[in-house]
Amino acid sequence: MNFLAHLHLAHLADSSLSGNLLADFVRGNPDDDYAPDVVSGIYMHRRIDVLTDNLPEVKTAKAWFRPETRRVAPITLDVMWDHFLSRDWEKLSPDLALPEFVRHAHAQVAAILPDSPPRFVNLNDYLWSERWLERYRDMDFIQNVLNGMASRRPRLDALRDSWQDLDTHYAQLEETFWTFYPRMMAQAKAREL
Repeated sequence: MNFLAHLHLAHLADSSLSGNLLADFVRGNPDDDYAPDVVSGIYMHRRIDVLTDNLPEVKTAKAWFRPETRRVAPITLDVMWDHFLSRDWEKLSPDLALPEFVRHAHAQVAAILPDSPPRFVNLNDYLWSERWLERYRDMDFIQNVLNGMASRRPRLDALRDSWQDLDTHYAQLEETFWTFYPRMMAQAKAREL
């Protein structure tokens, strides 16, 4: 869901971009199935997920969702964090333009696709060709992403309605992002994630 943030933090930590992107498609212990650098990236992704979900700021943001959408708030928030990162990329990463970073990330991830799970390969067919990471800056695209996830997974249908929570709390969510994400960037650079 928050593909751009995971790739960005992995880049800052000099971790495997491939492993960090692949992680949501790998269950259990990956040690025997992937190269050590990819495995390290998978574990970094998992640590970031746990850390982010337990940040006080993120817990507060989840509470802004209505009861009928609160269950999907973590997914919706992940997408929203990518929105702010994509929109404000130049402020957060002034030395590397987003299109250049996307090309770099794509090249890294493409190297592992032949040995990757089919669902991950399928994601990559769209992620790069449709320029998702760059299009996350557009809130209309965020709404399409949420609707698409809801369509593919009926039990996540509340994602469609979570758009209203994002719209209602946009300014608060932006402030929240700027509170915690620069801290996570510093942790990534210090290899503390």
